[in-house]
Amino acid sequence: MAAGAADRRDPEPGPAGEKRILCVGLVCLDIISVVEAYPAEDSDTRCVSQRWQRGGNASNSCTVLALLGAPCAFMGSLAPGLAADFIAADFQRRGVDVSHVAWQPRGDVPCACCVVSAASGSRTIVLYDTNLPEVTARDFERVDLSQYKWIHWEVFISKDVAQHFGYRSAPEALRGLRSRVQPGATLICAWAEAGADAVGPGGELVHSDAFPPETLVDTLGAGDTFNAAVIFALSAGRSLQDALTFGCQIAGRKCGIQGFDGIV
Repeated sequence: MAAGAADRRDPEPGPAGEKRILCVGLVCLDIISVVEAYPAEDSDTRCVSQRWQRGGNASNSCTVLALLGAPCAFMGSLAPGLAADFIAADFQRRGVDVSHVAWQPRGDVPCACCVVSAASGSRTIVLYDTNLPEVTARDFERVDLSQYKWIHWEVFISKDVAQHFGYRSAPEALRGLRSRVQPGATLICAWAEAGADAVGPGGELVHSDAFPPETLVDTLGAGDTFNAAVIFALSAGRSLQDALTFGCQIAGRKCGIQGFDGIV
């Protein structure tokens, strides 16, 4: 692990010289327990299944991008240890480049305990957000940006953030937050079963309905899936409307399966 941590050379472009997509942000260890129904407080419950899964917003988006066939890379912080070994091996299994991981000499890898209800498909997450240092500007300065066609930070507006600001729908959030971004920016907001809306550079509002699965199985990572699918489509030159619809379709498929395998 130490040798890999020291290798900060930039990766070659993807197949046939295709530029990559870089996702910057969180990676953590998800310990996921699937239960028949969400347990009552102070009760003992047997789970239907339990698994370890590489999680975190940017990490999950990398997984989906890789499944969609997009060459991608992850940039975020890790600290050596058993959790990091598991995470690094899973990145490798998915074909996600990790040459830009910022290996930290101190701190613990974040861990999330996730409870997925088989009855409703809902997910409840308790994140142990550790003392692991964040990626710095100096880390980012080492990246050869010419290798990438898209860099994802936090562009998308989540339903939770919109509601925190007092908005009651995606269109309302887009109208209210548009003044906070630079002119010509695109804003995108997904709203679960209500689908997703976006406002383009010219101020035009577009909408896509949701595509719910026949049976709601697992919503953990659905938002990250939506983000990745929209990025995949936009980076390929598709229209904002097409990208929004594609994002809702792929997120809907994800909600009908456990994990991410099988969304394409």
